[in-house]
Amino acid sequence: MSYHVPDWIPFSCLFLASLAASLLMTPVARKIAVALGAIDKPTGRRVNKVPIPRMGGIAIFSGIAAAFALQYIGTMSWGWPVVLVPSPKLNVNYWMLVEAFCVIFATGLLDDKFSLKPKIKFAGQLLAAIIAVAGGLVIGDISNPFGPGFVSLGWLAYPITVIYLVAYVNIINLIDGLDGLAAGISGIASFTMFVLSVMAGRLDAAALCIVVTGSSLGFLRYNFHPASIFMGDSGSLTLGFALGCASLLSVTRFAGLTTIIVPIVIAAVPILDTFSAIVRRTRAHVSIGQPDRGHIHHRLLDEGFDQRQAVLVMYGWTLLLCFGSVVMTQVGTWPRVVIFAALAVVSFLFAKHLHLFEPVLLHHYNPRTGEDELITPADEDFEAEAVKRSEQHWRERDK
Repeated sequence: MSYHVPDWIPFSCLFLASLAASLLMTPVARKIAVALGAIDKPTGRRVNKVPIPRMGGIAIFSGIAAAFALQYIGTMSWGWPVVLVPSPKLNVNYWMLVEAFCVIFATGLLDDKFSLKPKIKFAGQLLAAIIAVAGGLVIGDISNPFGPGFVSLGWLAYPITVIYLVAYVNIINLIDGLDGLAAGISGIASFTMFVLSVMAGRLDAAALCIVVTGSSLGFLRYNFHPASIFMGDSGSLTLGFALGCASLLSVTRFAGLTTIIVPIVIAAVPILDTFSAIVRRTRAHVSIGQPDRGHIHHRLLDEGFDQRQAVLVMYGWTLLLCFGSVVMTQVGTWPRVVIFAALAVVSFLFAKHLHLFEPVLLHHYNPRTGEDELITPADEDFEAEAVKRSEQHWRERDK
């Protein structure tokens, strides 16, 4: 005798499964990281004062894998609703999506162990995105906001989707700088996407979102300050990829402009952090891949906040943006424009207050080597010494 299982039961089970698996696997991940020597040691740019293992992504990925194993069993044996049914306008091969997740996780795991060169790590991200797109996860035509009909992307939809996924991967990676920051923001963003996906009837996206929420919160138990483990690239790349995929799954083949903008608003904090890093490094005439201490969390620490306070401020900022994104989906066109503009202005003013776009990378002439050396404000003693040497060099030269 068949019976209908309410949707909330599978979603609750998926959340609890991912939460429990992540909780149980985090101590295991820490032991693996120690055994493999995947340790973040204190440096002038890092905020940790003691060595911390960095393979927390093992726990995060385990939470996702355990939950979807449960979903498969529930669908096949317990009469759960079939959530792996895409929009009628999409044709997603979910096994290829699983392959893409494995590739992005493996890329991060290898980077945690071997500190891959940027080009190799980018190649792994690109491969994962291409596999997902080849599996049918593609941004389609977009409704014309200025009139009837749709804007057809044609073949451009494929490279645009690849770029979108790679970008989402990196915005979480770049914001992972304080205890609990990336995990907490990912949890808030994924739960917001879960709510929106349920409201839109997108069960596959909702399932992925609630699983990411559980996995993030389970890991956060050990990652919140003072952290005993970092997620590393194995975690940040996996979370970024999951959020990017979830945002695309919740969009129909013919997407409204709002459904494209909302995921960007939800992730606005890490997006703004990434954009400001590109601007200030460009202004400093250095590679955009050059690390610095100009990220949002660094600026908050410089403002006098401790780690917990800085993280909570960024949680609050993200919650505000997520609340605004939910409201945007429930109102008309012009109210949406007003809400979006208000959120953008508030975020810009906060970014300006924190001086996010001002360069923090400095150059000083080193008379010992005869070369121009790059120094960051984190290296205070070295910077002071460099300034002294530079001044002495020019005084001697002027004599």
